[in-house]
Amino acid sequence: MQEYPVKRGYTKDLQETIGNKMRECFGVEPRRAGEHFQISYGALKILEVSPGTGGKTLVVNTESDTSVSDEVILDTNRRFRKYLDEVTGYSTKERVKKAKSVEPK
Repeated sequence: MQEYPVKRGYTKDLQETIGNKMRECFGVEPRRAGEHFQISYGALKILEVSPGTGGKTLVVNTESDTSVSDEVILDTNRRFRKYLDEVTGYSTKERVKKAKSVEPK
């Protein structure tokens, strides 16, 4: 499980954005259980996303399928990164920088 900060301004309607961006980035309809949205796509057996406490973070739980081809893995990773970019408002580079600043020294 991973928790990502969400940029101010992106937290409004986060619940709705999570499902809409899943449809847009992965092209599949997510299953919804309460605040949790779940899909299965490519190299991801399970991608489950929900808003974190206070709605200022995104909680992501994944389970990988290692039996797929490298091509499928690359496509899935590209779509997953795009999804995180669009939902959190932070680029991959910004998310890495934020994660490093939170780690204990």
